[in-house]
Amino acid sequence: MARPENDGRETMSQGERIDVAIADKSPLILAGLDKLLSDDKRFNLVLKVTDGEEFLEAARQQKFAIAVIGWQLPTLHARDVLRALSRQVAAPKIVVYSGTNDPAAPAETLQLGGAGFVSKRAPPERLLDVLAAVAAGDMVFPFVDIRKMRSDPLENLTLRERSLLSALGSGHTNSQLAKDFGVSINTIKFHLRNLFEKLEVRNRAQAIALFLEMKHGAWPGGASGGRNLEGPAGARGRRGHGRPE
Repeated sequence: MARPENDGRETMSQGERIDVAIADKSPLILAGLDKLLSDDKRFNLVLKVTDGEEFLEAARQQKFAIAVIGWQLPTLHARDVLRALSRQVAAPKIVVYSGTNDPAAPAETLQLGGAGFVSKRAPPERLLDVLAAVAAGDMVFPFVDIRKMRSDPLENLTLRERSLLSALGSGHTNSQLAKDFGVSINTIKFHLRNLFEKLEVRNRAQAIALFLEMKHGAWPGGASGGRNLEGPAGARGRRGHGRPE
C-alpha cells in the first residue's frame, strides 16, 4: 500500500527507530509482520521467533522496546510470557496480536501487564498505530468489561498446567514430570512456578491440597463444575514412589 511521502514516517532517522521483536507460531504471520515493519521507517525489527520459550530467553538477553506476540505460542502461552516478564526488570512492552475467539484474551492481557491487544482481523495499519502509541507510553486495548475479567484461577490454566496439577496430585516428582512431558526439569520448574502463581498457592503441598479439593468438588467451580482436572491422558505417568522434589 502506497503511503503519502510526507506522512512523518520517512523523516525519522535510523537512531530514532523503535526496536521491535515479534513472536508468532505461524511463519506466514511472521513474514507478513517482517514486511509490515520493514516498510515503516519508525520501526527496526531485531528479533523474529516462533516459540514462546525462545522469545522469553531472548527478552532476557537482548534489549528491545516493544514485542508483538501471538496469544497461543508453542511451548509457552502468551499468559506465561507476560507473567515471566512481569518479574523482569526493564522488560519490553508487549502487544498481543491474535486472531483468538476468546473474548477474555484482551482482559487477561491487560491483567497480566500487557501494553496492548490487536486483533489479526484488524487492518495491518492498526497494529502499526498501536505500536507507535505504546512506544509513546500509551496502553491500547479494545473495550474491556472489567466486571467480566476472570477471577477464578482455574479458568487461566492451560491443558499442560492442568496435566501438571493432576500429576502433582498423583505424587509425581519433578524428574518424573520432566520424563512424562518430554521436557527438561528446569522447564518443569518454570511451569510449576506459573501454576502456583495462577492458583495463588506458595508451594507444591498447597497445590496438591487444592487439587484434592477440586477433584472432590469442594472447590467452587471445581470438578463438580465440569472442568477436566486430569488433562490429556497421555500426560499422566505412573505414580511416583519418591519424595516430591
